[in-house]
Amino acid sequence: MIDTDRLNRLKFRAWHRGTREADYMIGCFFDRFHADWTEAEVVWFEHLIDEDDVDIMAWALGTQPVPPEYEGPQMARMRLLDYVDIPR
Repeated sequence: MIDTDRLNRLKFRAWHRGTREADYMIGCFFDRFHADWTEAEVVWFEHLIDEDDVDIMAWALGTQPVPPEYEGPQMARMRLLDYVDIPR
């Protein structure tokens, strides 16, 4: 089981990116999937959120190639964008 404090820090970082668009993309991704993550997937996300928002969003939207260290099932899931729930 992943440490709750660690997940709380990740949630905060996922939802406080600097732009509303990045908050929704990265924060909603975290909210939707983190409960099922393995240790390796948490580590992947910890590294990912150290990257610039512009890059993360470009990788998820497919406008830039994904670096090899982020390519895989997690990024494939992020690219679906079906987890984004924008409040109205």
